[in-house]
Amino acid sequence: MNLQVKQRIPLKIKRMGINGEGIGFYKKTLVFVPGALKGEEVFCQVASVRRNFVQAKLLKINKPSKFRVEPECGVYKECGGCQLMHLRYDKQLEFKTDLLGQALKKFKPEHFESYDIRPTIGMKEPRHYRAKLQFQTRSFGGGSVKAGLFAEGSHRLININNCVVQDKLTQAIMNQVVVLLDKYKLPIYDERKISGIRTVMIRRALGSNQVQLIFVTSKSVSFAKLVKELTAIYPEIVTIAINYNYSKSSEIYGQETEIIWGQDTIREEVLDYSFELSPRAFYQLNPQQTEVLYGQAVKALDVDKNDNLIDAYCGVGTIGLAFANKVKDIRGMDIIPEAIDDARKNAEALGLENYHYEVGKAEDIIPRWYKEGYRADALIVDPPRTGLDDKLLQTILEYVPEKMVYVSCNVSTLSRDLVSLTQAYEVNYIQSVDMFPHTARTEAVVKLTRKM
Repeated sequence: MNLQVKQRIPLKIKRMGINGEGIGFYKKTLVFVPGALKGEEVFCQVASVRRNFVQAKLLKINKPSKFRVEPECGVYKECGGCQLMHLRYDKQLEFKTDLLGQALKKFKPEHFESYDIRPTIGMKEPRHYRAKLQFQTRSFGGGSVKAGLFAEGSHRLININNCVVQDKLTQAIMNQVVVLLDKYKLPIYDERKISGIRTVMIRRALGSNQVQLIFVTSKSVSFAKLVKELTAIYPEIVTIAINYNYSKSSEIYGQETEIIWGQDTIREEVLDYSFELSPRAFYQLNPQQTEVLYGQAVKALDVDKNDNLIDAYCGVGTIGLAFANKVKDIRGMDIIPEAIDDARKNAEALGLENYHYEVGKAEDIIPRWYKEGYRADALIVDPPRTGLDDKLLQTILEYVPEKMVYVSCNVSTLSRDLVSLTQAYEVNYIQSVDMFPHTARTEAVVKLTRKM
């Protein structure tokens, strides 16, 4: 490889990579250029040289793509939270369908060339869709409080007060929180001392318009004056909690969460039922597309009244509860105790009796259930970005429920897991749903049926 750091080169962009970057070849060397689009001719500068590829910084676009648009966001290039805002939205959807194809080609699960990969389902209005905000707070050199996201690959905070993809109400509340943190001189996180308020989470339930907040702090703080003033300005706020995180790690939350004002949960709605969410419980951050995603999951699993269903990684029960009146019984598990408490309360509130939820890991609980004699006819998995645990994969392959739906937020780990799952299952189709417009991420619903 003859390329050197800081060397400037012309490049024709041949395709786009899984992180939304442009990819081209310079004298047979693979070059990744964030911000460049397929078909563009660019001038770039080598930023780093690796064994098999080069990373470069975009300097100039000599021939722009006809699908390039001007990003609405003022901090788009600095923030790194979005990767595709410079690409026209319909082409973003095509890119996300192609993402699946790229990942499948890399891992090569059985018969992947013939999979039915359906066009990505997008949004009519792909702005202000994020109903959950999670901003870091910092105060540099004793100055005013800033809140936002870290620039990609750094601890440099980008102050954000008007995010294009964030729900308008949560952004407005965050802006007011910053003002009040300043006003009452509350301690803001210092990375050297590991002390102060480090993160603020704000979530709005689309179904009820109720809002909850979590202040993540590494020291005891009195929020009484801030809470009184904030809740007077925003009556939509019904829950305020403190999470204590004393760790040096990048983990956002610690283990201890305390409600300091208001009620324990907020009420959300999806499909034809409502449910409660405690502050730490997981729920999709795009409620509008969650309706689409869960609808696709229900359609794909195609259960009947005699089926026993396992909802792995169940959270507060949101996907599984959509099946509760369609199956014989439903079981689920999650590692967050508050989520399982919510799942039980949600099932009870719906008048259900055919449910069982446990705290723990799917890879530990499901094998135990099978040893105890339980058998699932249908299985739905919605794992974190790391995909399915090896132990759980082996359990699935050992007992092979007849019907399975895999809901994935990471096309790479999905494709990797399909290598194992296709030993026992046929992939009927993959439906991509755009949960994260303007980013390089997508969700996918995979319908699988046991091989005959």
